[in-house]
Amino acid sequence: MSGSLTCVGTGILLGGHLSPLAQSHIEQADVVFSGMSDGFTEQWALGMAADVRSLQSLYGEGKSRNTTYDDMVNAMLDEVRQGKKVVGAFYGHPGIFAKASHLAVIKARQEGFDAQMIPGISAEACLYADLGLDPGKTGCQHFETTQLMLYQRRIDPSALLILWQPALAGDLAMGIRTTGRAERQLLVELLSQDYPLDHECILYEAATTALHDTRMERIVLSELPFARLELHTTLVLPPSQRLKPNQGMREQLQALAVRSEFERQKDNSAELLPFSKNTVSL
Repeated sequence: MSGSLTCVGTGILLGGHLSPLAQSHIEQADVVFSGMSDGFTEQWALGMAADVRSLQSLYGEGKSRNTTYDDMVNAMLDEVRQGKKVVGAFYGHPGIFAKASHLAVIKARQEGFDAQMIPGISAEACLYADLGLDPGKTGCQHFETTQLMLYQRRIDPSALLILWQPALAGDLAMGIRTTGRAERQLLVELLSQDYPLDHECILYEAATTALHDTRMERIVLSELPFARLELHTTLVLPPSQRLKPNQGMREQLQALAVRSEFERQKDNSAELLPFSKNTVSL
């Protein structure tokens, strides 16, 4: 089947994060569907492809985001079924907070078409660089904010906590409008079970062009309901506790290490043994 689908990430910084591989797919596509959120970025994409179509028009006031994602999938697959080489160009990484791209790739493969995803630089990658955070130092946990509120999740306050889309905290309608102070206050009450109200948090927004500044605003947790939150704002909570040693596991690992060293020395000794009494010496 001649049609194909490739979902690529354009990165966060306009033009600066686009990989040569992703750019090649965009330039060679018959149709490019833009999942980027601002018109300026879409105009930039028009310079690389002859047929660029925005997916943003599929969002609507009072319309569930899940319905919008289904519409996006159908729009891309309709062109693939016509035998066209289709590219879905999504902001940042095409597989991070981009449900439509995952659904489209799965559906295209189920229908027998070639489909793949090309990664891009994500907001998460920018966050680590801009804030100077290493997720390997204490560990890192990521939650979509509303999901954290609706389900019983276990938070480890000795690790980094990154909450995505806090502006939509407590959104039950799956819409595109931010929620209010009351919902954010409920979020604060939930987080206060593991963090003190005066715990320092960071409101992060990566710069999307060279003309924009990266937002790295530090507030205390109790101020969150009154803070300015955009749809692309990310909330970062540094650890509030030190890592607690697991003494029992340490002792078990030490015992294993001693046993391994003993076995190693025994094997080395066996290799150095003299000839046995049954060996005939010449």
